[in-house]
Amino acid sequence: MEPHFGTVTRVVTAHVRSLNRPPLPLPTELRYRVTDPYAVRMSLGPLIGPRIPWVFARDLLAEGLRRPTGSGDVLVLPAHGHHPNTLRVILKNGSGTALAELLATEVAEFLQQTFSLVAAGSESTHLDLDGALTSLLGRSARP
Repeated sequence: MEPHFGTVTRVVTAHVRSLNRPPLPLPTELRYRVTDPYAVRMSLGPLIGPRIPWVFARDLLAEGLRRPTGSGDVLVLPAHGHHPNTLRVILKNGSGTALAELLATEVAEFLQQTFSLVAAGSESTHLDLDGALTSLLGRSARP
């Protein structure tokens, strides 16, 4: 995993569990972009073909390495009992809930690289608010 042009990408294996089903190992891509400095994208599924994307706060993932955190659609829980080296990410949507278990060391390494690109607390300096407003308004920016 190398930062490239302001992006950090790491492919890991998540063991995904859903109600009444055995765990399914799925390739999972973690992606961070300097242009969206508060967010992490996690895509579950084959590297080629349909994938299930989730977007949530980088701080949520980082804090979840230390203590249970989150509310709503994404909860992150640190290592526990029988799986001391895992990080659990609970994903909820209208069709159900899934538990993705990731190696905590891989997530920590991914996060370390994201923080080397954009330090904690400096995210707002990487936002292009003028560009975002221009894009929303559908016209070119004028000085």
